[in-house]
Amino acid sequence: MIMKLPVIEGMLDRRILLNYRFDPEYLVRFVPAPFIPRIHKNNGIGGICMIRFKELRPRHFPQVLGIDSENAAHRIAVEWIYQGDRQHGVFIPRRDTASTFNYLAGGRIFPGIFKKSVFRVKEGGGHYRVEIADGESEPHVMFDGEECPEFSKKSIFESLGEASEFFAKGAFGYSLAKERRHYQGMELRLLEWHISPLQINQAYVKMYEDEKVFPKGTVQVDSAMIMKRLKHEWHNIPEMRAE
Repeated sequence: MIMKLPVIEGMLDRRILLNYRFDPEYLVRFVPAPFIPRIHKNNGIGGICMIRFKELRPRHFPQVLGIDSENAAHRIAVEWIYQGDRQHGVFIPRRDTASTFNYLAGGRIFPGIFKKSVFRVKEGGGHYRVEIADGESEPHVMFDGEECPEFSKKSIFESLGEASEFFAKGAFGYSLAKERRHYQGMELRLLEWHISPLQINQAYVKMYEDEKVFPKGTVQVDSAMIMKRLKHEWHNIPEMRAE
């Protein structure tokens, strides 16, 4: 059980969404109960969110006390039943952070367990390169892409608008807790919503490209998008537990 947080606010300085599509038969084995994969056009949808927070702090605290950090969350679009109603959100099997504070607070103050990771980020002129590694090891996440005028024609989403609508329903996020079969969650409320397409030059997420879990042909890179300089808030949501 974690302490109940006040509303947390700050600036979402940069958020890259790298998206994958999955064969639902294999994705359902990956997602724990009570969650089930959310299906779109006969595919499961997941990916990783690479996000830089600025001025993250309890509401009404001065900006100067806020925390800046690089973070990432592996995300799977899911559904579940809560009090008889169908809910939408994301299951987060792994969180990474460059922040020692986030790492120590994860599961105690902030929901979810964080891995302390090394982020190597280069960006400028509309180009973005993000590598995430455990210490000095080879990156387990790598993305290289650039801003572009059109959404990917290879995506299962027919337009940026369709993709944006789908991912907007992923505001509720549940992560693994320290207690077995417990899932801690928070709601991300974006007070603004601006999203743009990215061209993918190179992408790799080890968790999804492990052929022991997802055999060749059962998972593919789908698309990428970016959000920048958006005000946001984090709100508590009820903890979930597998029965």
